[in-house]
Amino acid sequence: MKISPSISHLFAVGALACTSLASAAASQPLFVEAESFSSHGGWALDTSFTPIMGSPYLLAHGLGKPVADAQGKVQITEPGTYRVWVRTKDWVAPWNATGTPGRFQLVVNGKPLATEFGTEGAQWHWQSGGALDLKAGELTLALHDLTGFDGRCDAILLSNDPTFTPPEGDALAVARKKWLNPEGASTDPGEFDLVVVGGGYAGLGAAISAARQSLRVALIQDRFVLGGNGSSEIGVWAQGGTMRGKYPHLGEIVEEFADRSPDSPGAVEHFVDDKKEAVCRNEKTLSLFLGHFVQGVQQEKQGGAIQAVTALDVRSGRERVFRGKLFVDCTGHGTVGGLAGAAFTMEETGHMGMSNMWYYQQDETPQAWQPTPWALALEAGDFPNTPKSRSLIAGKPFFKGEWFWESGFSKHPLNDLELVRDWNLRAVFGAFSALKNGENKADYTNAALKWVSHVGGPRESRLLQGDVVLTQDDIVEKRDFADGFVPTTWDIDLHYPREQFAKKFPENPFISRAEFGRHVDRKNGYPVPYRCFYSKNIPNLFMAGRNISVTHQALGTVRVMRTCGMMGEVVGKAAYLAVLHGTSPRGVYEKHLPALIQLAEQPGATRRDFLNGETRLDPNIADPSKMPVGSMNRDLPQFSKRLSPGDGAPIEALPGIIVDDSQAVFTGSWSASSLTPCIGGGSKLAGPKANAEARFEFSVPTPGKYEVRLYWAGHENRSSRTSCTLERPGQKETAKTLNQKITAPKGANVFGVFEFAEGVKNAVVLKTAGADGNVVADAVQVVPAE
Repeated sequence: MKISPSISHLFAVGALACTSLASAAASQPLFVEAESFSSHGGWALDTSFTPIMGSPYLLAHGLGKPVADAQGKVQITEPGTYRVWVRTKDWVAPWNATGTPGRFQLVVNGKPLATEFGTEGAQWHWQSGGALDLKAGELTLALHDLTGFDGRCDAILLSNDPTFTPPEGDALAVARKKWLNPEGASTDPGEFDLVVVGGGYAGLGAAISAARQSLRVALIQDRFVLGGNGSSEIGVWAQGGTMRGKYPHLGEIVEEFADRSPDSPGAVEHFVDDKKEAVCRNEKTLSLFLGHFVQGVQQEKQGGAIQAVTALDVRSGRERVFRGKLFVDCTGHGTVGGLAGAAFTMEETGHMGMSNMWYYQQDETPQAWQPTPWALALEAGDFPNTPKSRSLIAGKPFFKGEWFWESGFSKHPLNDLELVRDWNLRAVFGAFSALKNGENKADYTNAALKWVSHVGGPRESRLLQGDVVLTQDDIVEKRDFADGFVPTTWDIDLHYPREQFAKKFPENPFISRAEFGRHVDRKNGYPVPYRCFYSKNIPNLFMAGRNISVTHQALGTVRVMRTCGMMGEVVGKAAYLAVLHGTSPRGVYEKHLPALIQLAEQPGATRRDFLNGETRLDPNIADPSKMPVGSMNRDLPQFSKRLSPGDGAPIEALPGIIVDDSQAVFTGSWSASSLTPCIGGGSKLAGPKANAEARFEFSVPTPGKYEVRLYWAGHENRSSRTSCTLERPGQKETAKTLNQKITAPKGANVFGVFEFAEGVKNAVVLKTAGADGNVVADAVQVVPAE
């Protein structure tokens, strides 16, 4: 058996049951993981960078307001003089920034040490706190935040040995295991048919799908909420069309737990974290392990099949071994594949970045804001405006820093993630300071920063290789694979630094732009082949999500969350066939593809009670056609009668003459947009310098007066002076300027009422000439005037 080392040869063995050290000899140091504290107070438990720095840690993410103390207790078995160290860092030191925003104190038995921690060192290290005399007995420890600006603490170390030196690097990883698991014991919850690692949309789809086929499933998630980028912690709304194409029942499971958030970011409740967990816990054969970070694999020497993964309970410090027949990597980063030696590709530079979104609100009274000399020095023109929300939080609108607050394009997509997140925080805090203190500061007197995601939303890292590596050419040329299953409907969407905002910090721009291709059938989707969902060299490893077998360019379409969830659904069904027939993921393709197709044709509510059992529909699972409508499914006929004009309605749901963007004539450079509300499956965008035109032609069946309406989804990056002209044969052109930053209350923007002759060709023409932002072309509606 081969046992892999932990990622980067570093891994914290997690939280400490502090009383377990009560019998430690005097020469042994007293080692306390901060995450083991009985109360975290206002400190957040951050597990995202465990592979980089060796442990989860506590983060004082208070948005400029000091957070409540984290507190815990340990036992001192021998009185004496103890030297104290705290493992921390000055998180802005990598950039030699002015100030130390991450300052905090260690409080011992109610008395703070003189040292302020988080004030030195660009790398994680043991910062000395001096010495103190301690009596035998219970010792109370507390972390006291001083700033609210992301101070961080990994662990506390006390030693009465004057010769002791705290370990670093690999020695620290070994010492953690020795100190926290002196018996070397691991908890084994038994063998599973399928072990799913990663609790985002892909992992949820895989775990639920497999459980409904009667498999015994373990779903392992490193955080305490499910949904990945689509959780309330990160706040990305789930995109991608479901329930369409060759297998229209695919996506029904996803729609059981998917969000319908009107904003991204948005209110916590809009991301339905609780619903995701409830759907999982409703599956009797699915065991959910939240707060577990997979950090190693056990493999057969011959062939490399995975026998088990080892995971750390990030609070208790216990190591669990999850044995399984099959495994699926839904981590996004391809973590399991990386540990197991799976073949993969990875763009170390020139890849898509990571976002940390945010929002603020206008309160009723003036709101103070601390100086942030350590943040990026920004002025109002250095970043985009923050658009107003569609929904309310606590009865008030909010103003959003959206997906395009993204950086790290040329940073290592794994090793530099903490630095990228911290750079994003510096950008956000610098931008808010610019609003509060800039020339228009009077407009922001009452502005209060309410939420900044401390968990980043990454887009690209390892791409595990399968028997098929899907390419952009496959998608553009509509290559037909016999095992094509999952409909990808998102246009090829790749992110790059936005040049307009890249000048001040060219080494790491923090605002992005999306560059769309126009080659994906948004109505039916392009069927992604099953052979992209298993490893070509690890025989029992599936993958689903953004780490599947695609190229960098093809990733631009498959990476959105509803699409990832459907990948999981297919993997769950394939895992059932692999267990039933005692074969591998590849064996399912080679010998049982017709059976997989039959499973894909079944409704998502189908389940079986045992491996060889008959399938049945579970009446307790909601009919997907009666669920709330997701933004990418508004073109499906089962939803058409439930939509209002301008709410993303299908064309046939609107009265009068409708000319959609799919019917318009375009010149110049246009890209696809799925921003809602919209008509049909989406709309088109053109930049202000594109020299582009969109022509919506129509004729009326009878002469008379008609009202002309235009549809678009408003956004801060849209033009406020879009040129729009109505052309009628024999009549003078009617020209107006449109403000496309604003969405009309009922979706329709009335251009005016005009006389039209029967049977002649008229046109509404949108032009980019003179625009001060993106021009959007969605639909034109012509209805008889009342």
